[in-house]
Amino acid sequence: MKDEFFPLVDDAGNIIGKASRSECHSGSFLLHPVVHLHVLNSKGELFLQKRASTKDIQPDKWDTAVGGHVDYGESIYEALSREVREELGITVFTPVFIAYYKYTSDIESEFVHSFYAVYDGRIFPDPVEISEGRFWSFEEITAQIGKGIFTPNFEYELKHLLHNRLFGCSEK
Repeated sequence: MKDEFFPLVDDAGNIIGKASRSECHSGSFLLHPVVHLHVLNSKGELFLQKRASTKDIQPDKWDTAVGGHVDYGESIYEALSREVREELGITVFTPVFIAYYKYTSDIESEFVHSFYAVYDGRIFPDPVEISEGRFWSFEEITAQIGKGIFTPNFEYELKHLLHNRLFGCSEK
């Protein structure tokens, strides 16, 4: 199987090179961009995906509705559209930018571009990537914080959702 290539970025998100997926996930901490989409329904509930047991990072943990790498030569919005289509089968949505930030785990460094969208249509999770998915209320999520069921990155990013008061939002 051919290795994928990701752009490498500086701390401001400017592209400075490229590296393979295996290089980026090898503990090299090469900073590479990723996209996240938080999907809320009109009741203000947040859709989370449970990562498949076969995932190399954080298997079997609940996570952001969509998260994926930006391929080399792809824009942030192209990557977001591709990842949302691949992971959830959603082709029409209106992303709203939340924030970007650097996140470093035990094996990699990511430059995260975080968005949300309000969506009440059907969702078709990719069974290769996602073992299950469902909408969660704010109360359900906060009751489980720190108990090891969510990815550390989701718990970190949750503060941006709370700061922007996304829970309880409704479509205009």
